[in-house]
Amino acid sequence: MHVLRALTDLVLPRTCGGCGGPGPPWCSGCAAWLRAVTGGRVPQLVLSGGLVVHAAGWYQGPLRAALLAYKERGRRDLATALARLLLAPVASAAPDEVPWLVPVPSQRSAARARGGDHILRLCRALTRLDHRLGVVPSLRLVGRGRDSVGVDARQRADNLAGRLRVRPATIPSRREVVLVDDVVTTGATLRACRRALAATGVTVRRAVVLCAATRG
Repeated sequence: MHVLRALTDLVLPRTCGGCGGPGPPWCSGCAAWLRAVTGGRVPQLVLSGGLVVHAAGWYQGPLRAALLAYKERGRRDLATALARLLLAPVASAAPDEVPWLVPVPSQRSAARARGGDHILRLCRALTRLDHRLGVVPSLRLVGRGRDSVGVDARQRADNLAGRLRVRPATIPSRREVVLVDDVVTTGATLRACRRALAATGVTVRRAVVLCAATRG
């Protein structure tokens, strides 16, 4: 038992992804911080075109640190903890019905480097927390595009133009469809995903993200 616990600690560090202190992946102190900065409410912003985004919090402090640890530093053990933070945004986005979750796709090269698609993993963790939810990876990226870090909204849009594909067999029907992403900055990625789905007849009114990097 002691050997198993030691091996588990090596694979899954017993430290908080937000503050780095010893304890669970998302500690009570970081949870209290998030409640304080959001006022216990789900932050919302409206993108041009009317897409409403519901966020777990702002791209700052422990939440930003936890997301980067999960996304870029191999802390897969944070998936369930971060998914739990998305339960309230999902409920806010679809208060009257249980939605289908459509993850924003990652580039194949980025997914390979991260050991898999981190947004899809997050969505699947959400479905394990709430078995009523369904996840459908309807979107995929084809071809090569430049990294979105450091580019403006127009460049992001150009980067995605013509690269999003919809898998017709996976398109959900008769239920609310909610896009899921990690961060919203300019909103170009979410709007592009919305347009791609709209071209196949799927209406998307809302999205959920872990972090909003803008308050506009």
